[in-house]
Amino acid sequence: MRLLISGGRIIDPASSFDGVGDVLVEDGVIAFCGERLPEEMKSGEVRLYDASGLVVTPGLIDMHVHLREPGQEYKETLETGGMAAAAGGFTSVVPMPNTVPAVDNRATVEYVVRRAKETSPVRVWPTVAATKGNANEEMSEIADCKAAGAIAVTDDAFPLQSAEMTRRVMEYCRTFDLPLLTHCEDKSMTKGAVMNEGLSATVLGLKGMPKAAEDLQVSRNIELAQMTGCRLHILHISSRRSIQMVREAKARGVRVSCETCPQYFSLDDAICLGYNTLAKCSPPIRTRDDIEAVKEGLADATIDAIATDHAPHAAHEKECEFQTAAFGMIGLETALGLTVSKLVDTGVISLSEAVRKMSTAPAEILGLPLGRLSVQSPADITVFDPSEEWTVDPELFQSKSRNTPFAGWRLRGRAVTTIVAGRVVYGEVRSAEKTTA
Repeated sequence: MRLLISGGRIIDPASSFDGVGDVLVEDGVIAFCGERLPEEMKSGEVRLYDASGLVVTPGLIDMHVHLREPGQEYKETLETGGMAAAAGGFTSVVPMPNTVPAVDNRATVEYVVRRAKETSPVRVWPTVAATKGNANEEMSEIADCKAAGAIAVTDDAFPLQSAEMTRRVMEYCRTFDLPLLTHCEDKSMTKGAVMNEGLSATVLGLKGMPKAAEDLQVSRNIELAQMTGCRLHILHISSRRSIQMVREAKARGVRVSCETCPQYFSLDDAICLGYNTLAKCSPPIRTRDDIEAVKEGLADATIDAIATDHAPHAAHEKECEFQTAAFGMIGLETALGLTVSKLVDTGVISLSEAVRKMSTAPAEILGLPLGRLSVQSPADITVFDPSEEWTVDPELFQSKSRNTPFAGWRLRGRAVTTIVAGRVVYGEVRSAEKTTA
């Protein structure tokens, strides 16, 4: 059965198309995308999806999630994480390799690929740890892991501390044409720290993480990327100085991109007052000045992408003292609403630019054949209502975990239907009408 999505506002940043029109899906790929489906293409049976009042975009891609499988399935699995992604409008996710065991060899990459195909409703694109066991001592078998399906190398959660090791990993990444996704943190400056260094940390009597810990590693990694020619991507950028360094590096031609997450344009570190462990994450929630810097970076395209850093934890890992609580928050089911509410509705970026940063740009950074609605592209499509108002209720989440600081927030913008390879994996087709020309 062919599917005709008709009457919605189509936003396809890759082709710069933004207007009301039709998208025809046939055999899992895009058969047409434009203002009006030609009459000659209407022959045969077509299932009509009335998308009036909705926005139709390339499937959203979250290039930074933690799905916890293998090894910590009590927090999340590839299946439940995939369900959460679909509910949030994401058709693809990129899990980090800090699992137990780490995804650092061919067999584990193959496991993730196989398990995802068996259980996840969305596409899962595995990454490989930069070093074996995330121990920062011996490089992983990068070539083997690429052959098994890994699309990037990353040190997320275990940032590379040695400049020499970082250089060698970058050289291998360039050789095998893989991007290096880096968590920029000088651990010697953050040992024992649990939140942003500043007034709120002082009030709470907690050790803070200075912004310099992020800034120093961003500076170092940019210099090494310029030296090696590696494609460098900076994960969850959060500080004003780091954003400025990326801006300057891009101006001089360094192959660097970066992402931020909704918490870094929606929250400041006062959210931690009262020892709110749901707001504990790494890098930490920063200041209002950093929020403004993140918004400026999004507006001028210094920040290329919006990801979630979806980090699920069991209740007992958050319902404890702030010092011992786990770092991280979930984000797959709130990212779209926070982006529309905090960025689009406030005029920071346009809706088209938001789609670019959540779909087209991640695909381009990672070299994925997605993020566009051109003919013969995979029919990964997100349909969402930019005006729907809803209240965040973690108990209704598809994720196994509930650790979000946004519970009770009133947001605008929500996924209605998520389609992967032409198959509806979340929501339904609003009209079941079948037409035969």
